[in-house]
Amino acid sequence: MGTFNRPIRLDSMDGKRSLRLDALVDTGSFYTIVPASMLTRLEVARTDEAWLELADGRQVPYDMGEARATVDGRSTATWVVFGEDGVRPLLGAYTLEGLRLSVDPVEETLVPIPYVRA
Repeated sequence: MGTFNRPIRLDSMDGKRSLRLDALVDTGSFYTIVPASMLTRLEVARTDEAWLELADGRQVPYDMGEARATVDGRSTATWVVFGEDGVRPLLGAYTLEGLRLSVDPVEETLVPIPYVRA
């Protein structure tokens, strides 16, 4: 599958701070990953830890927290991973599902999911 960028807005859970960034849409990444310094500016609390498998096969622990993500006018609370500073932000599958958006790899766009099974 090809990859493409999409502008997203992240907000602190209290709604007092926000930032806009250009993220790589990556359904191969389960979580949304953002440089730690950006999440620190948002005052996202490190409330959990996840072991993630990197492209080279290594398994590494990362801190996680909650933020509100908005893409194409749709918004959801989601887990975000505190990535290394300098890492390219990734919009992962977990957040996309929460936003009820699917990926059209041919048109390189996000498509609203009109319904889901109960």
